[in-house]
Amino acid sequence: MEVLKEKVEEEEAAEREEAAERAERVEKTRPAEVQKEEATLTQEMLRDLGKQLLEIQMPTPAEPPIVTKDTVDISNLPLSYKTNTLKEEHLLQVANNFSRQYSHLCPDRVPLFLQPLNECEVPKFVSTTIRPTLMPYPDLYNWDGCANFVSNFLTRVPLPDPLKPPSHLYSSTTVLKHQKGNCFDFSTLLCSMLLGAGYDAYCVNGYGSQALCNMDLTREVCPLTVTPKETVKKKEKAQPKKYTIKPPRDLTSRFEQEQEIKKQKEAKAQEEKRWWEEEEEHLLEAERAKPDPLHGLRVHCWVLVLLGKREVPESFFIDPFTGRSYSIQDDHFLGIESLWNHRNYWINMQDCRNCCKDLVFDLGDSVRWEYMLLGTDKPHLSLTEEEDEGMNDDNDTEDLDKENQDKSFDMPSSWVEQIDISPEVHSYKSMEPENDRVMEFYETARVDGLIKWEETPRTMTQYYQGRPDFLSYRHINFGPRFKKLTLTSTESNPRPILKITERFSRNPAKPADEDVAERVFLISEERIQLRYHCRDDYITASKREFLQRSEVDSKGNKIIMTSDVCISFEVEPMEHTKKLLYQYETMMHLKNEEKLSKHQAWESELEVLEILKLREEEEEAHILNISIYDTKRNEKSKEYREAMERVMHEEHLRQVEAQLDYLAPFLAQLPPGEKLTRVQAVHLKDACLGDFKQRLIDKANLIQARFEKENQELQKKQQWYQENQVTLTPEDEDLYLSYCSQAMFRIRILEQRLNRHKELAPLKYLALEEKLYKDPRLAEFLKVFA
Repeated sequence: MEVLKEKVEEEEAAEREEAAERAERVEKTRPAEVQKEEATLTQEMLRDLGKQLLEIQMPTPAEPPIVTKDTVDISNLPLSYKTNTLKEEHLLQVANNFSRQYSHLCPDRVPLFLQPLNECEVPKFVSTTIRPTLMPYPDLYNWDGCANFVSNFLTRVPLPDPLKPPSHLYSSTTVLKHQKGNCFDFSTLLCSMLLGAGYDAYCVNGYGSQALCNMDLTREVCPLTVTPKETVKKKEKAQPKKYTIKPPRDLTSRFEQEQEIKKQKEAKAQEEKRWWEEEEEHLLEAERAKPDPLHGLRVHCWVLVLLGKREVPESFFIDPFTGRSYSIQDDHFLGIESLWNHRNYWINMQDCRNCCKDLVFDLGDSVRWEYMLLGTDKPHLSLTEEEDEGMNDDNDTEDLDKENQDKSFDMPSSWVEQIDISPEVHSYKSMEPENDRVMEFYETARVDGLIKWEETPRTMTQYYQGRPDFLSYRHINFGPRFKKLTLTSTESNPRPILKITERFSRNPAKPADEDVAERVFLISEERIQLRYHCRDDYITASKREFLQRSEVDSKGNKIIMTSDVCISFEVEPMEHTKKLLYQYETMMHLKNEEKLSKHQAWESELEVLEILKLREEEEEAHILNISIYDTKRNEKSKEYREAMERVMHEEHLRQVEAQLDYLAPFLAQLPPGEKLTRVQAVHLKDACLGDFKQRLIDKANLIQARFEKENQELQKKQQWYQENQVTLTPEDEDLYLSYCSQAMFRIRILEQRLNRHKELAPLKYLALEEKLYKDPRLAEFLKVFA
């Protein structure tokens, strides 16, 4: 930066020409619609308008950031969040010098987005807010997984002013904790994850379409309706057998088949083209019907991924809101002001009249991209022969080395803590009051029209719909609760209210200058701010601020209303001149409204305590309705199932006993209830042994019959083979050998079973005879024979 300043002083003539050409080139970077609108105002009109605006001294409340300071507990944040190191201070000085020179050389361009405030109200350079981090999850290693996580995990919050970047840029740790942010917060987190995963990623500050900035996908094709391309698997040709008959020759023309397939593809392509043309016509008609008055002016931040690293074949954009990738020539991206990563900051010096289609993303080209720090690792473009000869001059080389040495500056390390994403994405909210909590209500179920209620340790936000007083939003900031010596409950010791912000919808029955749009009660500062609705053809709205004073002084005398109590800004001061009486009545009315709002806030706290108490009671005394088909948790069904299992088990035991009782079939032949005699006992023994002997013989005969059958079939097969051996094919021989092998295996098994049966049959017979002699039902009658 010092060398650039010396060049301006030493070579004024050359620098002026270069600055003029540069300004002319930069002027083309804004979209064509913006240039037409800006060209309608002359420089003199701009100066007069600036003077008139400077004369207006109306203190307007600043728009709150995405996550207000009251909701961020900065007491536990590390020191790097609250202060700047010497190297960071030096970097901020370099950034200020760079911004001043840029504004001097390019007065028509918007200010650079270099050093916004963080959550601790400390200015930080945007590059140091990026913290490259590799997540320890396989799903977050590729760009699509990171983009889907950021778009699904965070909640989109629109920019306070859609025409300029935000004044605050919070750390990714704070954004992850609160799970919401604007496009700059989304892009910073996504860029940090992509850089950690090895991608060449950058945050881009530019201009987007209305659909892109508002996350409007109504005009996009639903991905669920797109049919995926079917992959046709080639059928594997079966290898022809050696002795198979050749199929007849295919006489169909391959040329005719190819032409037919080509015609079908062309017809299908024509249908798809016709469908897309119809869709584009519908989209164009919708866009023509609703033109965007801020087209080309809406500020948006997205992520650029350059080709090269991680085998990325071509550069592309990522919209952090949706997680979708876009081509760098997509019409949604209307222009680029600047981009940055964790190492450097670049300004776009190319023409954006044709959106981003003609941009060359070679960051090493200082003509197209003006960089802030020299320590960039981007290669420069190849030089021509004339430029190469000029660069070979020793004096120029020494001057260039000296210039680069003065301009080089290492980027400080990121002030953000290590980004940590726990395996649980979802967090459990406790039932304790004054914690992070969101409640949603049915609109028709409540009289006050409350549809949503949000709470943090220091804030409470309420959203309304359909109220007769047109109240739509109420935000309350609390201070720390005063400590008391005695133990008191939350109800008896409420939190002090510091600020109440209320917003109202438009009431068509009132003029815009008398219809309040926003009402802010600064209770701690004893001020009340009013902002009225804007007229249809105006860009500013009337505002008033009242300074609250006590009605009597220290001596008990009434204080007279003076003009300095009310500071007002009227859009048309000649139309409405409010007298002191009107201002006094308005202030008295606002005081009553302030008391009412405080009372409603206190009632809301009590209502939340009652809801939480009711939820605790429901959780303690809950009775689940369990289906009768859920046999594991339904007690009645469980008892019935156990009883049925017990009955079935007993029945199974009886059946097993009946199967093992070898006398049961013979005892069933006797008359029921008759006492057994000795003759009958001997008869039962003989009959049981005879039956068992016969079964052993039958089993042996059955095995013998199967053995003989297998032998006969094997002999027949062998005889057939002897007769047809000459004419058999190799396949038939293989089948014959396989059959013989299986038949011999069965014959050997049957032979082994028969031999084993012959060995075990006498032993089994003797064992049964011994059991019969020891059976208690026959033992007393068979003692004589034992």
